[in-house]
Amino acid sequence: MPIMNLFKNCGYYWGFAAFVSYFTNHPLYTPPCYGYVQILTGLAIFLMCEYGNFSIHIALRDLRPPGSKERKIPVPTENPFTGLFRFVSCPNYTYEVGAWLGFSIMTQALPALLFATVGFYQMAVWALGKHRNYKKEFQTYPKERKAIVPFVL
Repeated sequence: MPIMNLFKNCGYYWGFAAFVSYFTNHPLYTPPCYGYVQILTGLAIFLMCEYGNFSIHIALRDLRPPGSKERKIPVPTENPFTGLFRFVSCPNYTYEVGAWLGFSIMTQALPALLFATVGFYQMAVWALGKHRNYKKEFQTYPKERKAIVPFVL
């Protein structure tokens, strides 16, 4: 990772962590409108997407045999969370954005939604680049796959 990306990423995560935590820990913070139903729904979305992200990283790790430089087209495994590979090139980014949208639902804080939106923009840029590279590298790359949002982007 280039050193400038380290500063950009740390600034993004630490800056937004401070911004979100200021509002969610402020004495005037009001809990979500729909109470525990909203909190638990957001938490369930967050946890499912985090597990999905983890599953994608395991599938990507297992694509290349140890000590090999061979590259393969990512495909779903027996884990149902990897099924998103049928629709997008970078499902890890899709799951990460989903997790932060779940967090936004759970906290009902505008700074959390802003965090998810800025994160989506950056991950969409990365996903479009990876998608373009996959299509150049693999002649048989699935044409119906999108970069980050199924059927859309």
